[in-house]
Amino acid sequence: MYSVSAYGAMIADETRMDSYARALDRCVKPDSVVVDIGAGTGILALLACRLGARRVYAIEPSDAIRVGRDSAHANGYADRIQWIQDLSTRVALPERADVIVSDLRGCLPLHGDHVRAIADARCRFLAEGGTMIPQRDTLWLCPVESPDSYRQYTTPWLDNPYQLDMRAGHRLVINTWGKARIAREQFLATPERWATLDYRTIERPSISARVTCAATRAGTAHGMSVWFDATVAEGVEYSTAPHLKELVYGTAFFPWSEPVDVVPGDVITIDFRANLVGSDYVWQWHTDVRDQADPERVRASFRQSTFLGVPYSAPQLRKRAAGFHPTLSKDGQLVRRTLNLMAGDATLEEVATCLLGEFPDRFDSHADALAFVGDLSLKYSESSRNRA
Repeated sequence: MYSVSAYGAMIADETRMDSYARALDRCVKPDSVVVDIGAGTGILALLACRLGARRVYAIEPSDAIRVGRDSAHANGYADRIQWIQDLSTRVALPERADVIVSDLRGCLPLHGDHVRAIADARCRFLAEGGTMIPQRDTLWLCPVESPDSYRQYTTPWLDNPYQLDMRAGHRLVINTWGKARIAREQFLATPERWATLDYRTIERPSISARVTCAATRAGTAHGMSVWFDATVAEGVEYSTAPHLKELVYGTAFFPWSEPVDVVPGDVITIDFRANLVGSDYVWQWHTDVRDQADPERVRASFRQSTFLGVPYSAPQLRKRAAGFHPTLSKDGQLVRRTLNLMAGDATLEEVATCLLGEFPDRFDSHADALAFVGDLSLKYSESSRNRA
């Protein structure tokens, strides 16, 4: 979940906000019904009301929605916005929408449940002939020369002032990615399109494609820069390309296992995959660099994945295996007992009292037990079950 300050940074990004404001201006008509998914502090819902929307359904799971409610009152739109604090995939609406607007991306559009949420909303919320904002994102990649970006993956693992062998850490971090600013002169090839996410039709959240490019100059390749171009509405676009003005999203950098010297004409092939596993993506980037003078000669070959960037122990991996037979730990038994009590008629006060008696070694005080059940209540309870 984003903080209110983070939402403020999104609103302060003039390029992003101007694009969304112009897209809404083109699509929202008097009497329109608008659904704002991931409404945050409500800026897009408020703009839709200003443009004449009859009804806006603002859906946001975090407590940032309170800022939106207060802002709606302050701007005179409280009667037209229905605030729904939940995930959009768990929401049912009484009518179809003329416009669905969202920005559920992270640094890249393949982020958490973004694609699944959009596909679900399009299927269940959008009226025939309705409009999706944004319409599509196009993802690009380019091999780059960036020793400064690469240094965070080598220091202190391969180079530290204590002369200690920390290569075990390097093997992990080299399979992770982060943000980095790249200048155009650091490109080593012409950027290539990796994928297009068309939110008017997309169904599957996992994407994979092979990209082949030729080095356009001599240099040392340290990895690849990845970004997206957003088509918010036809004729309304922005880009997170690294050589353009930096936006709130940033630009992704995927390091290679080792730097590789290239010369013009060297062929670089990248199999790039983003597989949604649970609610997060596992990224894979498999890279081959072939000699321009002898295409059969592979000068460098790397097989990298964010799965390899996590220090899983053997017991942890066994617990995730399909054939594993789990038995509940003491904490698991505590959670199960709590949920069973919450499924009855007990208040949280009564649940905490019961747990304190049954699990005396788990809690230091009644307040500790009450805080524990309160956290589970926030995560699993239905607010509609409140009783008079």
